[in-house]
Amino acid sequence: MVPATVPLAGAALLPVGPALGVLLAALLLAAATVGALAHLTHGTGRPGGGTRSAGGGHGHARAVLSAGLRAVVQLAAVSLLIGWVVRAVPLLLTFIAVMFAVAVRTAGRRIAPNRSWGWAAAPIVAGVLPVVAALLLTELVPVRGITLIPVTGILIGGALTATVLGGRRALDELEARRGEVEAGLALGLPPRDARLEIARPAASDALLPGLDQTRTVGLVTLPGAFVGMLLGGASPVQAGAVQLFVLVALMAVQVVAVAVVLELVAGGRLHRDADPDVSSTAAEGE
Repeated sequence: MVPATVPLAGAALLPVGPALGVLLAALLLAAATVGALAHLTHGTGRPGGGTRSAGGGHGHARAVLSAGLRAVVQLAAVSLLIGWVVRAVPLLLTFIAVMFAVAVRTAGRRIAPNRSWGWAAAPIVAGVLPVVAALLLTELVPVRGITLIPVTGILIGGALTATVLGGRRALDELEARRGEVEAGLALGLPPRDARLEIARPAASDALLPGLDQTRTVGLVTLPGAFVGMLLGGASPVQAGAVQLFVLVALMAVQVVAVAVVLELVAGGRLHRDADPDVSSTAAEGE
């Protein structure tokens, strides 16, 4: 029987043991080494600010090691907790709330390392909440059970990526082309419109990874949901349907997230420093 042999094939593919640990450690060290040798550092996001990081030119090398070690700890914790969490709806919702809070904190601090980072919650909520609500209302995903956690996690992760890329690209472009923004203001454009004209094309680039993944699915890549369903014993048709839903839902979530983060940047809500123009705009809004 095929369903009986598929899990065994999956187990043979990635047996959990010392060999897997050694291979993961080697890959992590190799990635960090290449990053260090190539001087892949954290950019400042400011024109003329350079790309040297506080870590002496090894920003992303250290980030790779840190991310890998955090992934080990976090996945180990989730593996232990998830079976306990799904037993009660309050615990399930608490777990999802923690996922959301971490995503907001991560996105916000990546975009704007100041007090405005909290606005990163808006694009993530605006993208994820309608899709999850639709899934629950149509009963495609039950409130009880383990299904809600991975589905919501995929959507939150997609919104996180789109928010970070869209927000950072928009702010970088505004700083690099500050003179054009000032020219628009001099011509009588409202601050929002002047920023929007410059930031919109750059922020839109955040959609490219998701669009490319959707365009090439089945031709270049077989994404995780499809492979996971197959290894779990589902039929190819079922796996394809689930993967199609994930891709389409992610596109919807990311488009909304980019649109909202662009509006926040253009409106001066998300910013990197005390821009007098931003301050005056906020004061006028009050």
